[in-house]
Amino acid sequence: LYHVLLKMLLSKTCSVLIAVLVLGHTANGLENGLARTPPMGWLAWERFRCNTDCVNDPYNCISETLFMQMADILVNEGYRDAGYNMVSLDDCWLARDRDSQGRLQPDFTRFPSGIAALSDYMHSRGLSFGIYEDYGNYTCAGYPGILGHLQIDAQTFADWQVDYVKLDGCYSHPADMDQGYPEFGYFLNKTGRSMVYSCSWPFYQIYSNMQPNWTSIIGTCNLWRNFDDIQDSWDSVQRIIDYYGDNQDDIVPNAGPGHWNDPDMLIIGNFGLSFEQSKSQMAMWAIFAAPLLMSVDLRTIKPDYKNILLNTAVNQDRLGIQGRRIYKDKGIEIWARPISPVHQDYYSYAIAFLNRRTDGTPSEVSVTLQELGLTYSGGYAITDLFDGVNYGVVEPSKRFKVDVNPSGVVLVRCDVANASRVRHRTFVPGFHNNVVGNTFQHPFHGGVTHRVNPLTNELIFPRHHPANAFPLGRG
Repeated sequence: LYHVLLKMLLSKTCSVLIAVLVLGHTANGLENGLARTPPMGWLAWERFRCNTDCVNDPYNCISETLFMQMADILVNEGYRDAGYNMVSLDDCWLARDRDSQGRLQPDFTRFPSGIAALSDYMHSRGLSFGIYEDYGNYTCAGYPGILGHLQIDAQTFADWQVDYVKLDGCYSHPADMDQGYPEFGYFLNKTGRSMVYSCSWPFYQIYSNMQPNWTSIIGTCNLWRNFDDIQDSWDSVQRIIDYYGDNQDDIVPNAGPGHWNDPDMLIIGNFGLSFEQSKSQMAMWAIFAAPLLMSVDLRTIKPDYKNILLNTAVNQDRLGIQGRRIYKDKGIEIWARPISPVHQDYYSYAIAFLNRRTDGTPSEVSVTLQELGLTYSGGYAITDLFDGVNYGVVEPSKRFKVDVNPSGVVLVRCDVANASRVRHRTFVPGFHNNVVGNTFQHPFHGGVTHRVNPLTNELIFPRHHPANAFPLGRG
């Protein structure tokens, strides 16, 4: 047997592990009253792409039939009741040319009823309706963009009773977006219709080595993309997780009710993720306080994957605080997100134990709640959100163990004990203990090691910690 020392990232002076801004103390964001929790719904792109061949593939082509079918499934199979209350078009719904009045129009061979009728179909089923366009001369697939038509296109969307607008950024210059995205947002607001505004603005600027104007972005958009398009693979999901962890100091403060970071669509139920990896994506999107935008064929999804998608409670926590990675080494990561209920100045938490290892056997992770920063003396009621296991009330000093499958996750909810009746308490500045002043503080007492048993693959966090811990912010 042997052991491997793993180094925890700690503050040298105050033993603070992470610091995130709490509700009311994040960056000031767009206040149009919309998207107070991360938007949820169904989008076509990742699963159905730009399949316009309705002659040879009518079942899967981008058409009004496809979107109507998905809407009916959302309503009839419990997705709407779980919060997935929007269906959105993505690229390739358009005709190649505008109409004689310069207005956008659909490809009427695939959308013979028109977009207004499709919008009515959604609304009649208690769903919101979303649409896609591009701040460029063309959309990414080469259909008409909005440049030169911002006001008329905004009014067209309002006339069609659109509820959600996704604005891409192909065929435009990233330097123009600082003016263009707010200008289109102005015209959307001028219509008088409430429309959630989803922007790709920072993504294009980041990849052009520009520094996004986050103050303007947060004040303009309800959600925004800041990293690559997701692909149907575990590698793609992992790269997004890494980006959000490696850049969390820049990303996390921007999120909150009404304004969210968008790591892109859920690919659960498609072809590229195993069952364990699907749970991992769902858990991490919950920690990210991310929009839950499914892109999957709901007609054929298997029940196990459907059940994962219906597990949305932590994601929709109304405090709206995005979580952080608090531990990373040897393929094991721990992520923490403050959630309601808040009781006697203590937050509850969602904790994700993520196993990035692929050595074929589950890893046991053992840690005290106090080591994770959960210090309420009355303890925490812990529930596994995927398996439904109730661990009862665990005191901060007691050791808590989970077995995490390779490329899998254990997501637990740690509710402050005796706080079930105060789940929606409003944040009050000046919390003590794990809230210092107006800033959430995640204390950790000393460094952490764990041992790896080559026979059992057991990882153990000991009670006593080395003094040579690294400072916060190295990984």
